[in-house]
Amino acid sequence: MVFSSTIFLVYFLPFFLITYWLTPQKFRNITALFWSILFYAWGAPKFIFVLFGSIVIDFFIAKKIHESDSFLRKRYLLMSMVLNVGLLLYFKYANFFVENANVLLESLGMTGAHWTKLALPIGISFFTFQKISYIVDVFRGKNEPLKKLSDLALYIILFPQLIAGPIVRYSEIKDQLQNRIANENIDNRLNGLFRFSIGLAKKMLIANQMSELADNIFSIPAESLTMAQAWLGSLAYAFQIYFDFSGYSDMAIGLGLMMGFRFPENFNAPYISQSISEFWRRWHITLSNWMRDYLYIPLGGNRVKSKIRLYFNLWVVFLISGFWHGAAWTFIAWGVFHGVFLILDRLFLLRFYRMIGKPLSIIITFIITLVGWVIFRAETFPQALSYIATMFDFGNMDLTISTTQGTYDWFIEQRFLTIFGVASFFSFLPTIKFFEKNMNPFFGTQGEKDFIFLKSILAIVLLYICMTEVISTGVNPFIYYRF
Repeated sequence: MVFSSTIFLVYFLPFFLITYWLTPQKFRNITALFWSILFYAWGAPKFIFVLFGSIVIDFFIAKKIHESDSFLRKRYLLMSMVLNVGLLLYFKYANFFVENANVLLESLGMTGAHWTKLALPIGISFFTFQKISYIVDVFRGKNEPLKKLSDLALYIILFPQLIAGPIVRYSEIKDQLQNRIANENIDNRLNGLFRFSIGLAKKMLIANQMSELADNIFSIPAESLTMAQAWLGSLAYAFQIYFDFSGYSDMAIGLGLMMGFRFPENFNAPYISQSISEFWRRWHITLSNWMRDYLYIPLGGNRVKSKIRLYFNLWVVFLISGFWHGAAWTFIAWGVFHGVFLILDRLFLLRFYRMIGKPLSIIITFIITLVGWVIFRAETFPQALSYIATMFDFGNMDLTISTTQGTYDWFIEQRFLTIFGVASFFSFLPTIKFFEKNMNPFFGTQGEKDFIFLKSILAIVLLYICMTEVISTGVNPFIYYRF
């Protein structure tokens, strides 16, 4: 089920909120769990049993880790890692490994293995990381295991963040699983509605429009692509993926607020970053923090004696981060690309950026990010290389775009000009310190009653506009549903 669909907005969400708010406090976890199971089973009825079965196993493993001595604790931790990472590797990467193995075998004149392609359970990358964080934190002694299986199931399956994050750690939500009375008030519900409407507007009014343009341009054969078109396509995709994914995060955070949960922020104006290192402190924040705490630091982090080992750790983390996003060589290359620039930041780029100042640093970092998004978006690695080469082919400046639907001059298409303007405005507005420091009244939960009332009115207007768009265009899944 997609947040930006008629069935969710007209049927699921209203009925859920009514039943949830009418349920007595002590039974609201059960109500939320029931609706979360229904939400997931609607789109993946077979995989709900796989998900719930793994949760049951992790529930008992966590208890055993908490009760056992050092030797057994490590064995139980290993069991959980094998279960969770094994499920992720099997469902998400088995097709990739078999296909590449068959290519190798066929190149050697051998017959490839017969393989029935596996369907990907929705949200497996996100809920796997949440399950791992729960088990590891219990192993480290940071948290005690949950006493109720239903509470662990709710933590993992809670529908607002189940499919595409934010990646919520158990330590961030454990107290709220037990008691949310302090958060369950009319102000949070209205602020949550506002945040949800902002996310829906990002998705329907900006991301979907940019998606149409990006899809058209990336479908152009490499030999027909011009430099201007290539830059336009990369910009369109950069805005598409940002407003699509941050829109989902806003909707998840808003839904959580309406239920009395406070989820962590996932984006903080990433396109105003002055280095790739800063970009990853602003983009998909919960993933970056997860990778830091559960992968980078266990590898040695910054405490290693050798700089070569430090750079190797950074590179490995982003290689895995790229592979986490998808089972394709382009995602691996994208992770390596960002890992290389993180290493270059530490070698000399950060000093260079400080020397040239903020505006030029933002421009250079944004260009690097655009090149990375081309690798991320391309169907194949050769297509990515051809596309990037065209971006820097200064002898090819024709502005006309030819597609199977006809010939268009996207530079004079008013609809896309308008959306580009809106996307650029909201992406780069925080470069002005005043706006970056004063974003909290818009997205936070603090503020005067009159201001909350005005946000509620704006939320209703945005919901109405978005609903007309949803009804007219139909279902359009979020980008990160694939991951």
